[in-house]
Amino acid sequence: MKEEKNSSRFFENRDCQYFPCHAGMEGEPLNCLFCYCPLYALGRACGGDYAYNERGIKDCSACTFPHRPENYDRLLARYGDIMKVVRRADEEGV
Repeated sequence: MKEEKNSSRFFENRDCQYFPCHAGMEGEPLNCLFCYCPLYALGRACGGDYAYNERGIKDCSACTFPHRPENYDRLLARYGDIMKVVRRADEEGV
């Protein structure tokens, strides 16, 4: 996949105070479009490289999946799963 600079599929913000936000991606294209990963809501089913910290908060700092340009289509393909989580939360009144 050819990423286009600042397109609808790829955006890289080198001026961000946290850039690069994930170790191991220095010098590689880093897609900032999904800075806040939509897969976070899927919990353990997100498919990413995560851990839960001592307070029970999901820590995704080791995950580069949403930031790799080649994963754009794979991430969008998971929106059906995200919508199921949203519907379930709505039904439960959360």
